[in-house]
Amino acid sequence: MSNKQLSKTKNWRITLLKIWKYLDVYRGQLLLVLFTVLISSGLGLLGPYLIGRTVDEYIANNSGNTLGLILIIIAAAFLCFSLSSFLQNYWMIGIGQKTVFTMRTKLFHHLHQLPIKFFDKRQHGELMSRLTNDIDNVSQTLNSSIIQVFSSFLLLTGTITVMLILSPILTLITMSVIPLMYFGMKWITNRTGRLFKEQQRYLGDLNGFIQETISGQTIVKTFSQEEKMIADFMEKNERLRKAGYWAQTYSGFIPKLMNMLNNLSFAIIAGAGGILALKGHVTIGMIIVFTEYSRQFTRPLNDLANQFNTLLSAVAGAERVFEILDEDEERDIKSSMTLDRVRGEVEFRNVSFSYGDDQQTINDVNFRALPGETVALVGPTGAGKTTIINLLARFYETKSGEILIDGIDVRQIKRNNLRSKMGFVLQDSYLFQGTIRENIRYGKLEATDEEVEKAAKMANAHSFIMKLPNQYDTVLRQDGSGISQGQKQLLSIARAMLSNPSLLILDEATSNIDTITEMKIQEALYRLMKGRTSFVIAHRLNTIQKADQILVLDNGSIIEQGNHQSLLENKGFYAGLFHSQLVKESG
Repeated sequence: MSNKQLSKTKNWRITLLKIWKYLDVYRGQLLLVLFTVLISSGLGLLGPYLIGRTVDEYIANNSGNTLGLILIIIAAAFLCFSLSSFLQNYWMIGIGQKTVFTMRTKLFHHLHQLPIKFFDKRQHGELMSRLTNDIDNVSQTLNSSIIQVFSSFLLLTGTITVMLILSPILTLITMSVIPLMYFGMKWITNRTGRLFKEQQRYLGDLNGFIQETISGQTIVKTFSQEEKMIADFMEKNERLRKAGYWAQTYSGFIPKLMNMLNNLSFAIIAGAGGILALKGHVTIGMIIVFTEYSRQFTRPLNDLANQFNTLLSAVAGAERVFEILDEDEERDIKSSMTLDRVRGEVEFRNVSFSYGDDQQTINDVNFRALPGETVALVGPTGAGKTTIINLLARFYETKSGEILIDGIDVRQIKRNNLRSKMGFVLQDSYLFQGTIRENIRYGKLEATDEEVEKAAKMANAHSFIMKLPNQYDTVLRQDGSGISQGQKQLLSIARAMLSNPSLLILDEATSNIDTITEMKIQEALYRLMKGRTSFVIAHRLNTIQKADQILVLDNGSIIEQGNHQSLLENKGFYAGLFHSQLVKESG
């Protein structure tokens, strides 16, 4: 066996063991299912044997004394077979659904524990595919395939055993088709395994592309790139079609192969059995039993072959699910503390960081913000402004240096507790599908309606909310579509006000907003910043003239530091940037 095959087998074993850990919780119910499978398999073997005995002892000998009783027994056997089959399916579906429910819940919970850097590297639609399509494949297998595999294996084992007891010669004749089955199945499965994995991967890529395209539809139309997006979609869709086509084509050979071998087995048994019957080695009833058992012999193989394709798809899906579950979560050290109250003193000491192994994103950053001060971060794109905020909120961990809040290293503080002391008003004001009241209350879930409305009034959002059809109960669509960008920003400020944070992170978003709305937002922001240590990523320098400190960054380093007036007097980078903006705005 090659190294590649060994690795593949090992991965399969690991994946199946992980699935079993979820099923092991329902071990008692699984034993009950297995018991009904044993019953149904035994009854499946009993039926053909009774029919053969009936032919030999009653029909061939013209003896009908107890024929009625035998027929009743046969009917009862098939009735019990149907009942046990129903029960095992009913119980297994319950187990399968509960297992998949647990798996999907754990995956969704795990996604919320992963660091931001994980999502920065993944398409959101591709992650959605793992939560839906991949887990659905596992669900389909658990609902039916496991029972089918158990049942087929037991029926196959039992059939071979009974056939050997009845007639070793006919058994050997029946099994003459096994080498053909083995080589045919090996040829097919060597191809389908790889193709089913590709199919799942391409499906995830396509889902990610669709989600991205729909979310960015405004940009697509703005730049008239519909044709390009359609062409890209066609390319990805064609790749998925080819993988799916060949996966289904190869797997489609399995039932055809099995049917061909089944018919061949019938022909061999009929021919060889007829010759043996003429010589008196077997009876007519025995030939009937063997023809039925040959069908039962090839049917489990056929079922196993068909289920093997489903298992391939399920294992491929499960591997993708467990790949996410194996990602390291954000973890706090055991000695992490919680802060009841934060004064708001923030200090960066010799902080350096890079997102990869390449050039440093920020390099040896040092500054200190006193409680209640406003610190503005200024600089060109890629200077490191957002990185400083990400490190402060522990979305990423520093590579060297320390970040202190009230003299405590942020790495000693539990992440959730640290972030609960922060309020974020970002450039992209994300709102969830739901009412306006629910979106504001996201900042403090236990807030009363009065507190929500008070926060909205402080954020200058109350007046426009009251003009909406259902006011605070107006339902917003996904991402808040249906209201303006400025109104979204006001709701974000209200949400931050309701959370009553000690530290504020502000990413100005007033560049594309009308003057009146901008004035409302600025007024609300000044109200929100009062008495709180605030960090403002400044895009328009005229909005930060009142900042206590302005940090001018370039290439990851602080090149200038001071207030607005001192930086202008310095006639350096900041002064040039400020005056160039004045020229643009006046022009």
